[in-house]
Amino acid sequence: MPEQEIRFCTAGDARVAYATVGSGPALLLPALWVSHLELEWGFADFRDFIGALARDRTVVRYDRIGTGLSDRPPFPEISVDAEVRTMAAVADAAGLADLSLIGISWGSCSAAAFAAAFPDRVRSLVLIGSYARGSEVAPEALRTAIADTVRAHWGAGSRLLADVWLPGADAETRDRFARLQRASATPEVAAATLEAVYKTDMRDVLARVRAPALVIHRRNDRAMPFAQGREVASLLPGARFVAAEGDIHLPWLGDSAAVVAAVRRFLIAHDPVAGQAPVEPDPDSPLSAREAEVLRLVAEGLSDADIAARLIVSPHTVHRHVANNRLKLAQPSRAAAAAYAARRGLI
Repeated sequence: MPEQEIRFCTAGDARVAYATVGSGPALLLPALWVSHLELEWGFADFRDFIGALARDRTVVRYDRIGTGLSDRPPFPEISVDAEVRTMAAVADAAGLADLSLIGISWGSCSAAAFAAAFPDRVRSLVLIGSYARGSEVAPEALRTAIADTVRAHWGAGSRLLADVWLPGADAETRDRFARLQRASATPEVAAATLEAVYKTDMRDVLARVRAPALVIHRRNDRAMPFAQGREVASLLPGARFVAAEGDIHLPWLGDSAAVVAAVRRFLIAHDPVAGQAPVEPDPDSPLSAREAEVLRLVAEGLSDADIAARLIVSPHTVHRHVANNRLKLAQPSRAAAAAYAARRGLI
């Protein structure tokens, strides 16, 4: 794993910290909501996720103004429009004439807005855990209670958010995430950012995006309801939608291999690395071509029934291929087999 390189640029009157890792076509990740480039990189699961994306690309991340290593004015402008200006400043400073985008959570709003504003600069767009209407993320009383708790007691608020965002994670992982949030922003900035999340309405912006788009959403995501991901995909012209398994909002936790596999295949198809053909199974792979194809669809989050419909075969045939994959790769489940194969370049 190469080390990230952190630099600074100027956006308006503020200094913005941004990090790059890898080489190849540019892949820019807008800030989620609060972040800390240095502390995040110390988490192995996050570093592995970024590293998988950076295998053949230059991945660029940054800290939103008011958070992390960027300048922290007491009352920064917190809006999607402000974020688009920051993204443009980072892209210019990093020399990214054109790029692909991967937006996660509120970062999906920034990514879509940038794609709509700069259609000539964006080659492809991936949105994970996205939403179209912040007012539909949770009932108004709950939204108000969460923001008020964060503002009044950042310790309790950060633990509350960890429980909502990472319900399937162990206590240590939730505690680690809570501590990261508190180190990334003041309680006032964190609360104001949450309120901005809830006020954001992207429906008109999504309809103006022209870049090829992939929307990935976990079925039981508690932070962003699954229906929001479906709405985003329906509003993005021609977008492809992948329903992934799991309930953890952050894609580098849970079955991250399935997310990475879906993202990489989409990028290779719509933003190929020079001279690179779409990923094909290793000729020395123990898997047949059909078994590898089935396992790629498993990695994208499709059920056996969905795969049968996609390949125009019977569910029994798909079930047999999945069983063969598990046996050949000595893995306990279909998800484990897909993750194992993705890590070893078999799919």
